[in-house]
Amino acid sequence: MPQMLRPPSVGPIVGHTTDTSVRLWIRAADVQDLRTVGVAAIYEQGQLEPKQVRYFRLHREYDRTGTVDFDGLQPNTRYTARLGAVAVDSLDSELIVEDQEVFERLPKNLMVWKEDFRRLDEGEVSFTTFPSAAGGGFSFLMGSCRYPGVMGQSKRSDEIFQAMSRHVEKARGKDTLQPRFVLMMGDQIYADKLNRTLSMGRADTWREFQERYIEAFSTPYIRQLMRSLPTYMILDDHEIEDNWVQARLRDALKRDLFHNAIRAYMSYQWVHGPRNFDKRIHYSFDCAQSPFFVLDVRTQRIREDADASLRGNHLLGYPAKASAPGFKGQLDQFCDWLVEMQQQRGNVPKFVVSPGVFAPNDVGSRGGSGASDSWPAFPETRRRVLRAIVDNNVQNVVFLSGDVHCSNVSEIYFEKKRGGKLPLKAFSIVSSAFYWPFPFADGDPLGFVHDSKAEDDGFDIDGSVTMHYRSRGFEQDDNFTQVSYDTTRSVLLVQNYSRKGLALKGPHELKLAAL
Repeated sequence: MPQMLRPPSVGPIVGHTTDTSVRLWIRAADVQDLRTVGVAAIYEQGQLEPKQVRYFRLHREYDRTGTVDFDGLQPNTRYTARLGAVAVDSLDSELIVEDQEVFERLPKNLMVWKEDFRRLDEGEVSFTTFPSAAGGGFSFLMGSCRYPGVMGQSKRSDEIFQAMSRHVEKARGKDTLQPRFVLMMGDQIYADKLNRTLSMGRADTWREFQERYIEAFSTPYIRQLMRSLPTYMILDDHEIEDNWVQARLRDALKRDLFHNAIRAYMSYQWVHGPRNFDKRIHYSFDCAQSPFFVLDVRTQRIREDADASLRGNHLLGYPAKASAPGFKGQLDQFCDWLVEMQQQRGNVPKFVVSPGVFAPNDVGSRGGSGASDSWPAFPETRRRVLRAIVDNNVQNVVFLSGDVHCSNVSEIYFEKKRGGKLPLKAFSIVSSAFYWPFPFADGDPLGFVHDSKAEDDGFDIDGSVTMHYRSRGFEQDDNFTQVSYDTTRSVLLVQNYSRKGLALKGPHELKLAAL
């Protein structure tokens, strides 16, 4: 008979959610070479008898992490789930064994775990499924860049997640555009706490990357947040190494570092997301029929800065080639998605998560510069995306970004060389940082272009149309952002909140093109 269920060592995390399903994640405790199985039960709110019970594997090669899916749920409904793990010690640890064979060693009647579930307070999550339609709208929270702190700062780096949890609880059940999920847009860990060139504080090995994630995801307030609100994540450079680009893979040591970093990333972040482009890191999802596309702007980043024109730089991987018509990379998949969403859903906002900032540019990259770590250093990628938007009249594209340790909003417009503005709207919302104790080092609001036309920072798309933007609402203090989509007024409301949960400047109103 297997042992009683043990609580997770990390988690649980509420991951990808729809109106009828949810994906839940845990990490089990280390149990030497034994095989580990997760057991999960889901309950309708207030009920004592589980609605569904599942076994799921927690593989050693993924650091004993794993996910379980529950479907057949009701839209906009509150559920509770409890998750634990059990070790199976009757199989040769050296053999490759299929999941079903492991499950066969466990009780067929999953209700035998019912009493164990009641003791698993540490393994409990509570969440609400997404609404099936937008109704009056919805909101979500977003942010990025959680520096772990050094010399006793770890509690301070966790503090903002307490404010986020309280904010969610206060809004729940009220007649408001309550938050439905949270976006964490990169630098959830800092593999290089000090600097990538310093061995002290730098993760190189698999064990060191594992320790970074366990440390980051085990602090009490982020754990509280992730077990009560669906959380979507995407990596940026500090999950690997500062300013990571593909060219570093040519070095054997960097290649080993990358493999360890990505193995850890996929175990702790990617696996509880939608995973709808096979094993590609980018993905898409919907909330209340509003589409989101989450870009991987880091692992496919190609820079050939020796080329002064920057034509060799590709932010989203190489574009498709006519000689290989069956193969599409991330750039083409993303542009196809933009066009498809406009055709299928009209002028609803098309939210695009890009850890690197689309706008505004930093003042050092005006006119296009390889010195930038964001979109200005990749003009060909930027031009291709903007041409897809302009040529197909894709309305209300909303770029959501982090990275720069300075929150702000931008309204993007398009101007013909002859004939004035196009009737086309796009936006950029930046939220950063969750915790960054060095405001004197970067994130200075004066270091960004605020008005691209006045500051000679327009971006030429095709010789006849130029992209411009106006930015405002700069906030350098640690903060998170709530974005509310109000369908009744066709607006986005953007409000920043401090580390203590206090409203900062705003709300900033972004008027959408007519729905």
